[in-house]
Amino acid sequence: MRDDQRRHIDEFIRHLAMERRLSPLTCKNYRRDLEALADWCGEQDIARWDQLDDEHIRNFSASCYRKGLAARSIQRRLSAIRSYFRYLLREKRVTRNPVTGVSAPKAKKRLPGNLDADRMSRLLEIDGDGPLVARDRAILELFYSSGLRLAELVSLDLHDVDLADGTVRVTGKGSKERIVPVGRKAGTAIKAWRHERQALAASTQNALFVSQHGRRLSHRAVQQRVAHWARKQGIDARVYPHLLRHSFATHLLESSHDLRGVQELLGHANISTTQVYTHLDFQHLAQIYDQTHPRARIKSKK
Repeated sequence: MRDDQRRHIDEFIRHLAMERRLSPLTCKNYRRDLEALADWCGEQDIARWDQLDDEHIRNFSASCYRKGLAARSIQRRLSAIRSYFRYLLREKRVTRNPVTGVSAPKAKKRLPGNLDADRMSRLLEIDGDGPLVARDRAILELFYSSGLRLAELVSLDLHDVDLADGTVRVTGKGSKERIVPVGRKAGTAIKAWRHERQALAASTQNALFVSQHGRRLSHRAVQQRVAHWARKQGIDARVYPHLLRHSFATHLLESSHDLRGVQELLGHANISTTQVYTHLDFQHLAQIYDQTHPRARIKSKK
Protein backbone atom coordinates (compact mmCIF):
# COMPACT_ATOMS: atom_id res chain seq x y z
CA MET A 1 0.00 0.00 0.00
CA ARG A 2 1.36 3.42 -0.96
CA ASP A 3 1.88 6.05 1.74
CA ASP A 4 -0.61 8.50 0.20
CA GLN A 5 -3.28 5.78 0.00
CA ARG A 6 -2.72 4.91 3.65
CA ARG A 7 -2.90 8.60 4.59
CA HIS A 8 -6.18 9.07 2.72
CA ILE A 9 -7.69 5.99 4.40
CA ASP A 10 -6.55 7.27 7.81
CA GLU A 11 -8.20 10.63 7.13
CA PHE A 12 -11.44 8.92 6.08
CA ILE A 13 -11.51 6.72 9.20
CA ARG A 14 -11.05 9.85 11.36
CA HIS A 15 -13.96 11.42 9.48
CA LEU A 16 -16.13 8.37 10.25
CA ALA A 17 -15.18 8.41 13.93
CA MET A 18 -15.28 12.16 14.58
CA GLU A 19 -17.90 13.56 12.16
CA ARG A 20 -20.21 10.61 11.60
CA ARG A 21 -19.56 9.20 15.09
CA LEU A 22 -19.50 5.58 13.97
CA SER A 23 -18.46 2.91 16.45
CA PRO A 24 -14.83 1.70 16.68
CA LEU A 25 -15.91 -1.70 15.36
CA THR A 26 -17.60 -0.17 12.30
CA CYS A 27 -14.52 1.99 11.63
CA LYS A 28 -12.33 -1.11 11.91
CA ASN A 29 -14.48 -2.90 9.31
CA TYR A 30 -14.29 0.09 6.94
CA ARG A 31 -10.50 0.16 7.28
CA ARG A 32 -10.18 -3.56 6.57
CA ASP A 33 -12.29 -3.29 3.41
CA LEU A 34 -10.45 -0.24 2.10
CA GLU A 35 -7.05 -1.74 2.81
CA ALA A 36 -8.11 -4.82 0.83
CA LEU A 37 -8.78 -2.54 -2.16
CA ALA A 38 -5.45 -0.76 -1.67
CA ASP A 39 -3.61 -4.09 -1.58
CA TRP A 40 -5.37 -5.17 -4.79
CA CYS A 41 -4.39 -1.87 -6.43
CA GLY A 42 -0.78 -2.60 -5.51
CA GLU A 43 -0.99 -5.97 -7.23
CA GLN A 44 -2.40 -4.27 -10.36
CA ASP A 45 0.20 -1.44 -10.36
CA ILE A 46 -2.54 1.15 -9.79
CA ALA A 47 -0.81 3.97 -7.94
CA ARG A 48 -3.60 6.51 -7.40
CA TRP A 49 -7.26 6.40 -6.41
CA ASP A 50 -8.23 8.59 -9.38
CA GLN A 51 -6.98 5.88 -11.74
CA LEU A 52 -9.74 3.47 -10.73
CA ASP A 53 -12.75 3.02 -12.98
CA ASP A 54 -15.84 0.82 -12.77
CA GLU A 55 -14.12 -2.03 -14.63
CA HIS A 56 -11.37 -2.08 -12.00
CA ILE A 57 -13.97 -2.29 -9.24
CA ARG A 58 -15.74 -5.18 -11.01
CA ASN A 59 -12.42 -7.01 -11.31
CA PHE A 60 -11.71 -6.36 -7.63
CA SER A 61 -15.14 -7.73 -6.71
CA ALA A 62 -14.51 -10.81 -8.84
CA SER A 63 -11.14 -11.39 -7.18
CA CYS A 64 -12.81 -11.25 -3.76
CA TYR A 65 -15.32 -13.86 -4.93
CA ARG A 66 -12.54 -16.13 -6.25
CA LYS A 67 -10.83 -15.92 -2.87
CA GLY A 68 -13.99 -17.32 -1.25
CA LEU A 69 -15.51 -14.12 0.15
CA ALA A 70 -19.28 -14.48 0.60
CA ALA A 71 -21.65 -12.36 -1.48
CA ARG A 72 -22.84 -10.52 1.63
CA SER A 73 -19.25 -9.63 2.56
CA ILE A 74 -18.56 -8.37 -0.97
CA GLN A 75 -21.71 -6.23 -0.74
CA ARG A 76 -20.40 -4.70 2.48
CA ARG A 77 -16.96 -4.17 0.95
CA LEU A 78 -18.38 -2.35 -2.10
CA SER A 79 -20.59 -0.25 0.15
CA ALA A 80 -17.54 0.83 2.16
CA ILE A 81 -15.63 1.70 -1.03
CA ARG A 82 -18.62 3.65 -2.38
CA SER A 83 -18.77 5.72 0.81
CA TYR A 84 -15.02 6.24 0.69
CA PHE A 85 -15.13 7.63 -2.85
CA ARG A 86 -18.00 9.94 -1.94
CA TYR A 87 -15.67 11.32 0.71
CA LEU A 88 -12.78 11.62 -1.78
CA LEU A 89 -15.10 13.47 -4.16
CA ARG A 90 -16.05 15.87 -1.40
CA GLU A 91 -12.37 16.46 -0.66
CA LYS A 92 -11.67 16.91 -4.40
CA ARG A 93 -9.12 14.08 -4.48
CA VAL A 94 -10.99 12.31 -7.31
CA THR A 95 -13.39 13.49 -10.02
CA ARG A 96 -15.83 10.55 -10.04
CA ASN A 97 -17.00 7.59 -8.01
CA PRO A 98 -16.03 4.35 -9.83
CA VAL A 99 -18.39 2.25 -7.71
CA THR A 100 -21.57 4.06 -8.76
CA GLY A 101 -22.39 1.76 -11.66
CA VAL A 102 -21.17 -1.46 -10.09
CA SER A 103 -23.75 -3.93 -8.78
CA ALA A 104 -22.89 -6.17 -5.86
CA PRO A 105 -23.46 -9.93 -6.18
CA LYS A 106 -26.83 -11.14 -4.95
CA ALA A 107 -26.76 -12.74 -1.53
CA LYS A 108 -29.20 -15.38 -0.40
CA LYS A 109 -31.73 -13.88 1.98
CA ARG A 110 -31.14 -15.41 5.37
CA LEU A 111 -33.86 -15.43 7.96
CA PRO A 112 -32.54 -14.82 11.46
CA GLY A 113 -32.77 -17.75 13.82
CA ASN A 114 -34.60 -17.54 17.12
CA LEU A 115 -35.45 -19.58 20.19
CA ASP A 116 -39.07 -20.52 20.75
CA ALA A 117 -40.75 -19.37 23.96
CA ASP A 118 -40.24 -22.71 25.74
CA ARG A 119 -36.50 -22.86 25.09
CA MET A 120 -36.13 -19.19 25.95
CA SER A 121 -37.85 -19.77 29.29
CA ARG A 122 -35.55 -22.70 30.00
CA LEU A 123 -32.49 -20.59 29.20
CA LEU A 124 -33.58 -17.85 31.60
CA GLU A 125 -34.29 -20.22 34.51
CA ILE A 126 -30.77 -20.02 35.93
CA ASP A 127 -30.20 -21.54 39.34
CA GLY A 128 -27.43 -20.53 41.70
CA ASP A 129 -26.16 -17.68 43.82
CA GLY A 130 -23.17 -15.38 43.84
CA PRO A 131 -22.21 -12.23 41.94
CA LEU A 132 -21.32 -13.86 38.60
CA VAL A 133 -24.55 -15.86 38.45
CA ALA A 134 -26.52 -12.72 39.33
CA ARG A 135 -24.67 -10.80 36.62
CA ASP A 136 -25.27 -13.44 33.95
CA ARG A 137 -28.94 -13.72 34.89
CA ALA A 138 -29.32 -9.95 34.50
CA ILE A 139 -27.53 -10.01 31.13
CA LEU A 140 -29.74 -12.75 29.70
CA GLU A 141 -32.92 -11.18 31.03
CA LEU A 142 -32.00 -7.76 29.64
CA PHE A 143 -31.11 -9.15 26.19
CA TYR A 144 -34.50 -10.81 25.92
CA SER A 145 -36.48 -8.11 27.71
CA SER A 146 -35.24 -5.19 25.64
CA GLY A 147 -33.78 -6.61 22.42
CA LEU A 148 -30.37 -5.02 22.84
CA ARG A 149 -27.41 -5.50 20.52
CA LEU A 150 -24.26 -6.90 22.11
CA ALA A 151 -22.38 -3.61 21.69
CA GLU A 152 -25.29 -1.72 23.26
CA LEU A 153 -25.36 -3.98 26.31
CA VAL A 154 -21.63 -3.87 27.08
CA SER A 155 -21.56 -0.07 26.74
CA LEU A 156 -24.31 0.45 29.33
CA ASP A 157 -23.43 2.51 32.39
CA LEU A 158 -25.18 2.41 35.75
CA HIS A 159 -27.10 5.62 35.12
CA ASP A 160 -28.51 4.30 31.83
CA VAL A 161 -30.95 2.00 33.64
CA ASP A 162 -33.91 3.57 35.42
CA LEU A 163 -35.57 0.78 37.40
CA ALA A 164 -38.17 3.12 38.89
CA ASP A 165 -39.33 4.04 35.40
CA GLY A 166 -38.66 0.56 33.99
CA THR A 167 -36.52 1.81 31.09
CA VAL A 168 -32.99 1.68 29.74
CA ARG A 169 -31.31 4.38 27.65
CA VAL A 170 -29.40 2.74 24.80
CA THR A 171 -26.78 4.21 22.47
CA GLY A 172 -27.18 2.36 19.19
CA LYS A 173 -25.61 2.52 15.73
CA GLY A 174 -24.54 5.97 14.64
CA SER A 175 -24.55 7.06 18.30
CA LYS A 176 -28.34 7.32 18.17
CA GLU A 177 -30.05 7.09 21.54
CA ARG A 178 -33.35 5.39 22.24
CA ILE A 179 -35.33 4.55 25.37
CA VAL A 180 -36.40 0.92 25.67
CA PRO A 181 -38.68 -0.69 28.28
CA VAL A 182 -37.20 -3.11 30.81
CA GLY A 183 -39.46 -6.00 31.81
CA ARG A 184 -40.32 -6.82 35.41
CA LYS A 185 -38.13 -9.93 35.62
CA ALA A 186 -35.23 -8.16 33.97
CA GLY A 187 -35.61 -5.28 36.41
CA THR A 188 -35.56 -7.66 39.36
CA ALA A 189 -32.45 -9.40 37.99
CA ILE A 190 -30.65 -6.08 37.43
CA LYS A 191 -31.51 -4.91 40.95
CA ALA A 192 -30.04 -8.13 42.39
CA TRP A 193 -26.92 -7.76 40.25
CA ARG A 194 -26.41 -4.14 41.32
CA HIS A 195 -26.32 -5.30 44.93
CA GLU A 196 -23.71 -7.98 44.14
CA ARG A 197 -21.74 -5.65 41.85
CA GLN A 198 -20.63 -3.50 44.78
CA ALA A 199 -18.24 -6.24 45.88
CA LEU A 200 -16.52 -6.36 42.47
CA ALA A 201 -16.37 -2.84 41.06
CA ALA A 202 -14.68 0.28 42.37
CA SER A 203 -16.85 3.31 43.07
CA THR A 204 -15.26 5.05 40.06
CA GLN A 205 -16.34 2.28 37.65
CA ASN A 206 -19.44 3.35 35.72
CA ALA A 207 -20.01 0.19 33.67
CA LEU A 208 -23.22 -1.66 34.50
CA PHE A 209 -21.74 -5.08 33.74
CA VAL A 210 -18.23 -5.84 35.00
CA SER A 211 -15.96 -8.84 35.19
CA GLN A 212 -14.85 -10.53 38.39
CA HIS A 213 -11.87 -8.14 38.30
CA GLY A 214 -14.14 -5.10 38.27
CA ARG A 215 -13.53 -4.05 34.65
CA ARG A 216 -16.17 -3.42 32.00
CA LEU A 217 -17.24 -6.75 30.53
CA SER A 218 -15.95 -7.36 26.99
CA HIS A 219 -17.95 -8.44 23.95
CA ARG A 220 -16.17 -11.78 23.93
CA ALA A 221 -16.84 -12.44 27.63
CA VAL A 222 -20.58 -11.87 27.15
CA GLN A 223 -20.65 -14.21 24.14
CA GLN A 224 -18.90 -16.90 26.18
CA ARG A 225 -21.27 -16.54 29.13
CA VAL A 226 -24.37 -16.74 26.91
CA ALA A 227 -23.01 -19.89 25.23
CA HIS A 228 -22.08 -21.35 28.64
CA TRP A 229 -25.58 -21.01 30.04
CA ALA A 230 -27.16 -22.36 26.86
CA ARG A 231 -25.09 -25.55 27.21
CA LYS A 232 -25.77 -25.77 30.93
CA GLN A 233 -29.52 -25.36 30.41
CA GLY A 234 -29.57 -28.03 27.69
CA ILE A 235 -30.58 -25.76 24.80
CA ASP A 236 -30.27 -27.73 21.54
CA ALA A 237 -29.11 -24.79 19.42
CA ARG A 238 -26.13 -22.48 19.09
CA VAL A 239 -27.03 -19.54 21.29
CA TYR A 240 -25.36 -16.14 20.97
CA PRO A 241 -26.37 -12.59 21.98
CA HIS A 242 -27.92 -11.61 18.65
CA LEU A 243 -30.09 -14.73 18.72
CA LEU A 244 -31.72 -13.37 21.88
CA ARG A 245 -32.39 -10.08 20.05
CA HIS A 246 -33.95 -12.02 17.17
CA SER A 247 -36.09 -13.98 19.62
CA PHE A 248 -37.23 -10.76 21.31
CA ALA A 249 -38.28 -9.27 17.96
CA THR A 250 -39.96 -12.43 16.69
CA HIS A 251 -41.99 -13.10 19.83
CA LEU A 252 -43.02 -9.45 20.08
CA LEU A 253 -44.15 -9.31 16.47
CA GLU A 254 -46.06 -12.57 16.77
CA SER A 255 -48.02 -11.11 19.67
CA SER A 256 -48.46 -7.49 18.59
CA HIS A 257 -48.18 -7.47 14.76
CA ASP A 258 -46.92 -3.90 15.21
CA LEU A 259 -44.01 -3.66 12.79
CA ARG A 260 -43.39 0.05 13.42
CA GLY A 261 -43.31 -0.50 17.16
CA VAL A 262 -40.79 -3.32 16.85
CA GLN A 263 -38.70 -1.12 14.54
CA GLU A 264 -38.55 1.59 17.22
CA LEU A 265 -37.63 -0.87 19.95
CA LEU A 266 -34.86 -2.45 17.88
CA GLY A 267 -33.47 0.92 16.79
CA HIS A 268 -33.65 0.11 13.07
CA ALA A 269 -33.19 3.19 10.89
CA ASN A 270 -35.07 1.55 8.01
CA ILE A 271 -38.22 -0.52 8.38
CA SER A 272 -37.02 -2.86 5.63
CA THR A 273 -34.50 -4.19 8.16
CA THR A 274 -37.34 -5.02 10.54
CA GLN A 275 -39.49 -6.60 7.83
CA VAL A 276 -37.38 -9.78 7.88
CA TYR A 277 -39.27 -10.69 11.05
CA THR A 278 -42.57 -10.67 9.15
CA HIS A 279 -41.23 -13.68 7.21
CA LEU A 280 -40.57 -15.47 10.47
CA ASP A 281 -44.04 -14.58 11.68
CA PHE A 282 -45.58 -15.88 8.44
CA GLN A 283 -43.63 -19.14 8.73
CA HIS A 284 -45.02 -19.58 12.23
CA LEU A 285 -48.59 -18.93 11.06
CA ALA A 286 -48.18 -21.19 8.03
CA GLN A 287 -46.99 -24.00 10.28
CA ILE A 288 -50.05 -23.60 12.50
CA TYR A 289 -52.27 -23.58 9.41
CA ASP A 290 -50.70 -26.76 8.01
CA GLN A 291 -51.09 -28.54 11.34
CA THR A 292 -54.67 -27.49 12.12
CA HIS A 293 -56.68 -26.58 9.03
CA PRO A 294 -58.76 -29.55 7.78
CA ARG A 295 -58.14 -28.67 4.14
CA ALA A 296 -54.41 -28.18 4.63
CA ARG A 297 -53.55 -31.50 6.21
CA ILE A 298 -52.35 -34.29 3.94
CA LYS A 299 -54.47 -37.36 4.41
CA SER A 300 -52.63 -40.61 4.89
CA LYS A 301 -53.00 -43.17 2.12
CA LYS A 302 -55.09 -46.22 2.94
